[in-house]
Amino acid sequence: MKKAKSEGNDWLRPEYRRSDLGEIVRGKYARRLGESTNIVVLDPQVAKAFPNDDAVNTALRGLLELARSSVRVPRRSTREAAKRVHGN
Repeated sequence: MKKAKSEGNDWLRPEYRRSDLGEIVRGKYARRLGESTNIVVLDPQVAKAFPNDDAVNTALRGLLELARSSVRVPRRSTREAAKRVHGN
């Protein structure tokens, strides 16, 4: 059985004074929260193309894989490099 919430608990205790608690600042930690979060806001046009977060993640993973595979340059043998340097 739950205890009934008394109205007396909604007020500060007599030993606390509002003036002792300092200035009230709205959104005091908002900037810090914004810097440490990983939330990304998509443009409305982009958001229309993806029905949910899984679709966005799948598309980004595909793009990363494509970028990784297209950056790789095939290695040439050291013999070919030596020929170019020495002109043989």
